[in-house]
Amino acid sequence: MHPLLERAKKVMPGGVSSPVRAFLAVGGEPPIVAKARGAEITDVDGKVYTDLVGSWGPMILGHSHPAVVEAIARAAYEGLSFGATCEREVMLAEAVLCRFHWADKVRFVSTGTEAVMSAVRLARGATGRSRIVKFEACYHGHVDSLLVKGGSGLATLGIPSSAGIPPALAELTEVLPLDDEKAADALFAEKGKEIACVIIEPLPANSGLLVQRRSFLEHLRKLTREHGALLIFDEVISGLRVAMGGMTEITGIEPDIVTLGKIVGGGMPVGAYLAKDALMTQVAPLGPVYQAGTLSGNPVAMAAGLATLKLLEDKQVYRELDARGAMLQRGFERAMERYDIVGSVARMGSILWLSLQKGPPPRAWHQVDMSGAKLYGKIHRHAMHNGLWMAPSAYEVAFVSLAHDAEHIERASQAFERALEAVRKES
Repeated sequence: MHPLLERAKKVMPGGVSSPVRAFLAVGGEPPIVAKARGAEITDVDGKVYTDLVGSWGPMILGHSHPAVVEAIARAAYEGLSFGATCEREVMLAEAVLCRFHWADKVRFVSTGTEAVMSAVRLARGATGRSRIVKFEACYHGHVDSLLVKGGSGLATLGIPSSAGIPPALAELTEVLPLDDEKAADALFAEKGKEIACVIIEPLPANSGLLVQRRSFLEHLRKLTREHGALLIFDEVISGLRVAMGGMTEITGIEPDIVTLGKIVGGGMPVGAYLAKDALMTQVAPLGPVYQAGTLSGNPVAMAAGLATLKLLEDKQVYRELDARGAMLQRGFERAMERYDIVGSVARMGSILWLSLQKGPPPRAWHQVDMSGAKLYGKIHRHAMHNGLWMAPSAYEVAFVSLAHDAEHIERASQAFERALEAVRKES
């Protein structure tokens, strides 16, 4: 065991600050990171990897982009935290609302989890109802009410729901299967008057990449309006990643609330939730729905977000990201074909997922073949050995950034192919 990992395990549960980082699902020893730049990440022993995790999504420009680093340094020199409104906060709010033009107001928080927690509270406060609806294996952060049949690390570790959630609280959370209009209709027919909101990742990306039919999302929009419930799009991953206006732009569907994270802070700890005035006036200090945070609107994080969004203004950026994602997809698929690996690569723009099962990529969690996780673990260990940093979970996605040029993508494809070759030799 690496001495630093040994020290980490003495002072942190599992030696990590987030469960999936422990590599329990894939085996092997998790490297300790020293630095990251562009499309590469380097461990404390000096080994360099082509990074397909990108800090779980926010590094759309790549690590340590010079413009973002310069903005952070300039802001830090002027003050690390004010606990008060700052000019950059106003500017970032304006920039976000320009991209989600249907919304009138935005509230900044520090994490995606906090954004979702606040959005659900707002929905309950605005409707006067308590029951909420989520979808099986969709992950919305470690909010008590939403860790019932959650995805991400829960799916990775095979835990259906977290301990520590009171039954009385869990009882207020209804869980539906994705891609199933009839199940949604039946629930609303029975409990529609009790439901405050439906929350969904419009692009579920925490339990595989389960790309949803637009017609299914439209059905949820229609159903919630008919029953006086709110529709929340959790775009912590997809927001600003798949398009300037996230999945709301791609689908043309207008939810009641959108939650953001990841990219809006340029890799710094930032989250946000946004909606029309009618809802946002319910939020304190204007209304009775309380939410606060000393670090909300942190000046350094706002600077990082502003610098990032400025570089994403040109729509050509998203065409380029899509092209790079397609290039990596082709590289992976060619390698899988060469080594007779059953599966496919699901992709939406610069987000990809290795679906290790027969047929097209699934759209719902119950369609995911769990046996693919064992093969993924083998691929992961050999990929890491060959300098390809992949998510330590069969159910997490890969991200391509603007820093991934053709050489990086070719290098990643070759490392993946070598990993498959090594897996074949083992079998």
